[in-house]
Amino acid sequence: AIVGPTGAGKSTMLALLSRFLDPHDGQVLIGGRDLREFTFQSVREQIAFVHQQPKLFARSIAENIRYGRRWATDDAVEAAARAADAHDFISSLPHGYATVLGEDGAKISGGERQRIAIARAFLKNAPILVLDEPTSSVDVRTEATILDALDRLMVGRTTFIVAHRLSTVRNADLILVLEKGRIVEAGPPEVLMVNDGLFAQLHKLQGEVRRRNRLAETIAGDDTEIDKTIRILRREPAIERDADRTDDVAPNA
Repeated sequence: AIVGPTGAGKSTMLALLSRFLDPHDGQVLIGGRDLREFTFQSVREQIAFVHQQPKLFARSIAENIRYGRRWATDDAVEAAARAADAHDFISSLPHGYATVLGEDGAKISGGERQRIAIARAFLKNAPILVLDEPTSSVDVRTEATILDALDRLMVGRTTFIVAHRLSTVRNADLILVLEKGRIVEAGPPEVLMVNDGLFAQLHKLQGEVRRRNRLAETIAGDDTEIDKTIRILRREPAIERDADRTDDVAPNA
């Protein structure tokens, strides 16, 4: 997993891995050989991508999934969609797999677009998987479904995953923490959490944001919880006033 603040160099690292950029110094190795010994095409044939905003075309859903392997059979396309938890929503559409999408998947939701991209990666069946912010544009509930599909997709592959949402990297063997273009921490998540470095700080910050979001969702959806929250907020200053009053009278007690 590759994590770090915006501008730390995460996308640049992914570009190096897939030969969209070549390093000025050092090497990127695949199978022990310098990536520059291979052609662009041969490198990218070994890599499947799932991006934050997947590129979908104004063609049918089946054709969009088949972009991962152009000559795949209909059965193979459906099997990939099932593995990506996409089959049910595709089947519910009036034309199923023949449904023509708008440009960039304009006719379906963000979570559905991601599941089509994951199905495409399943179909390609490449040994290296690159996930670039795969859940950052979906809500928490959709994220859980996508993470389940990604867990299946990652089995048996070398996976590089860039994520701001640290829940996405919960199963990583190794986390690289970038800051200002440099690796400042590296290790498994449980070790980085105890080190109290940048990763632990980001994790704590996200936990606080999630807690506040859950409270806001609860307040928005339940009048009883609103009443409870208002009572808590009103009670806190009252307790402080009582404590002050006790201090005032304590010497005479």
